Amino acid sequence: MNKKELIRATAEATGMTQKDCAAVLDAMLTAATKELASGGEISITGFGALRVKERAARKGVNPKTGESIDIPAGKGVSFKAGTALLDEVSGK
Repeated sequence: MNKKELIRATAEATGMTQKDCAAVLDAMLTAATKELASGGEISITGFGALRVKERAARKGVNPKTGESIDIPAGKGVSFKAGTALLDEVSGK
């Protein structure tokens, strides 16, 4: 499902217009991005949690040349699914 399909499904489920659903989704994504960029965490009970994780510097291998390379430390976003989401996906 892409963003357009998500907006359409939300509009059908809520009775809102697609334009209003798009505005809500864009506002949510902007707020989530700002929260994660500032080092915060987003937790939605039953769905899951998003958080920023630090990645240590490490050695890697260039797959084309086989040459050893240094990969610098960085940050990444991780998602941990909530119990309700896991239960729904697994069919419990």
